Order: sequence, then C-alpha cells, then structure tokens
Amino acid sequence: MSLPRAYARTEADETVEVTMTVNGSATTLSLPSRVTLSDALRDHLGLTGTHVGCEHGICGMCTILVDGEAARACLLLAVQLDGAEITTVEGLGRQDDLHPLQEAFGRHHALQCGFCTPGFLMSSYDLLSHQPDVRTEDLPAELSGVLCRCTGYRNIVDAVDDVAQAHRDGIPGPGNCAARTLVGRTPAGAAATVAVDAVDAVDPGEDGGRHPDEITLPVGEPTITVDVTSELESGPEDVARVFGDIRLLARCLPGAELTDELGHDWYRGRARISLGPVRLSFQGMAHILEQHDDRVVMRGQGKDTGGGGAQAHIVMTAAPSGSGVSLHAEARVFLTGRIAGFGRSLAGDVSRRMFEEFARALDRAAAGAEPDAHSRPPGAVSILVGALSDRFRQRLARLRAGRRRRTP
Repeated sequence: MSLPRAYARTEADETVEVTMTVNGSATTLSLPSRVTLSDALRDHLGLTGTHVGCEHGICGMCTILVDGEAARACLLLAVQLDGAEITTVEGLGRQDDLHPLQEAFGRHHALQCGFCTPGFLMSSYDLLSHQPDVRTEDLPAELSGVLCRCTGYRNIVDAVDDVAQAHRDGIPGPGNCAARTLVGRTPAGAAATVAVDAVDAVDPGEDGGRHPDEITLPVGEPTITVDVTSELESGPEDVARVFGDIRLLARCLPGAELTDELGHDWYRGRARISLGPVRLSFQGMAHILEQHDDRVVMRGQGKDTGGGGAQAHIVMTAAPSGSGVSLHAEARVFLTGRIAGFGRSLAGDVSRRMFEEFARALDRAAAGAEPDAHSRPPGAVSILVGALSDRFRQRLARLRAGRRRRTP
C-alpha cells in the first residue's frame, strides 16, 4: 500500500482520492485525509460487518485483512491504502455457501451478542492461513487479540480448533470476493459509482428527463431474493389493464410513488420504508425493460438520505388460475448502508410483505378501485407477526411431513 500524496499537507475540508480493491471489487473513494478505514468501509461502502469498538486498536472488533495480513481498521487512515487489497468479513463467505470458519462458529455456538464475531472470524482466518498447524493449547494466546464480553471464549477456541484440525493443509480462501458494484455515499470510481451517479444524474428539481443508459446491477449474490406467488380474484383482462398503466401499477406498491416521466420507459420516483424508529426514504429511478399484458420486467435503483443504496431487478408475471389470476413476483435486491445492516432475514421479510401488500392492492385496482394514494409500507409489528406466522406454518408443515414419512 502507498500514501497517494505522501507527506503532503491537506486541509481539513480537502479530499484525497484513494483506489483500493475491497472484497474483489475495485473502488475509488474521495475522502478527507482523516477518515479511518473502518469509517470508509462502514459509512462510504456500506460494509457494516466491520464493527467498531474501542477505536484504539485494543478490542480487535474491526479486524480486517490488508494485502492478506490482519490489521485494525480503526488504526488505519483510508488514504494510506491506495492500491491495497482489503478483505472484510462480508468477503469471507455467502449465506448459501459459508466459509468453514463461519460454519464452525455456528455449529459450536461460538457467539452470543455477535459484536465481536466479525473480528474473531477475520483474526482466526489470518491465524490459520499463516499457521495451519497451530496447536490446540496455543489457540487461547493466539486469539487473545480480540476481546469478547459474552462467551468465555471456550466455544470460540473449539470452533477454530475444529477448522484447524480439518484443514491442516491450508484453510480455504475467502469465498465471496468477486468484481461487483459497490454502492456508497461518496465513491468516485467507475466501478463504485454506477448506482450512485445514475441517481445523482437526475436532480429532483431539474427538467429535461436525463437518465443513464442502463441500470447495471452488481455482480455476485444479491442481498436478498424474493419469490412470491399470490392468488388474485380479478380476471386476466383486468390485471392486464393494470400492467399496461405503469403509474397505476406503481401506486399499488405501499410507500412508492412515481414523480416524473423521463421518457423511453424511464421514471423517477421515491419509496418509503418504516421499521419502528428507523425510517428510510429512497429517491431513485426505474426502467421498464418489458411491458406486456401478462408480464412486466423492470429495474430500479435509489439511495436513502442516510447514505444507503438499493438496486433491484423485478419480474412480475400473471397467469390464469381457476376463476382468477396467479400473480408471481421475483426480485433480486442489492442493499448497502444501514438497511443492509438489518440482516438478510429481516430485509427479506420486509420485501416479501411489501410484495404481498402490492398483490392485494393490484387486485383492488384491477377490480376498479383506486389504490390508496397514502398507502403505507408494512410496519415493524405487522412484519414481525407475519414472519412468525410464516415460520410457524413452515415448521408445522415440516412436522406433518415428518409424521407422514414415519407412518407405515
């Protein structure tokens, strides 16, 4: 790594461009010279898995890899890392393909509050990648650089020892590092600004209908995927009428509103999400890729005033079903910033509930009723109740299936 403007004086309000590779993605940030790497990762790239504890390099919560070596993100200035390769806990594994360390931590219950877990995972990875033959009795001392206030460490040591014993020839590398779009607050590089610049290019107060050539989604696994089917009472012709009117279709989605037509199937809009005390307001754009009587395909992107970002590819299809229509919605959603910090499960529940509300509103619109212009997205309580109900039904279905298998 190298300091881009070595030993040069910069004023407090002056920014420095820094290019680094984060979890396999090249990104350029324009930052004040005093911004730490931990703040750059969390606030500017939305990678909130890097936790910040003492900010003195003692607790180890913010441990990441810099050029393959463990480092404290709170003790490094981002401008020191021009040309560096950074790996955070988000790069270690995917939800559907966890790294062996992540699997072992779950299997051994090596976490309680979870605040120290990212630091332990990255510190453990660094240890096993450099000392794959580490002895069990040496693990407490080797892992002492990260503090835990909950577990007593025993299960953490057991989890790391389990992986060490299984991978004496070398621990597998990070499994979620690939070129992808990073969306943040102030990135300036081409790879990092596809979503942000596209939104910023259209100021809500401007005329002229400017829009990007296309909405480019990040490469790699989405934050969440949605696959929801709802049965509508309305007939195919009535649903086709709603599919043919994009403004009416948008009014069916709780909290969403189209504010301007930009031409060539581009629209500007906003969306609101409320989860208890957390209120998000996204400004962005949508591009209709396909529009037929029984199928609509669109892409959307936006950013929250708090610095979060969202991009989505949505496919909706309507097929005759009995006396009505079966509405199927698929979505791949990429989130960054504080909304991504909710976790995949909660973000998935929010998205599914919104699509279910959308289906009900679309059914009403197809029947001739105007959607509520002030419709609100589902609140925290309704999402929690709905999620618990869904999981109870899934659990009950599994129990019934198990009984049927055991019945001779």
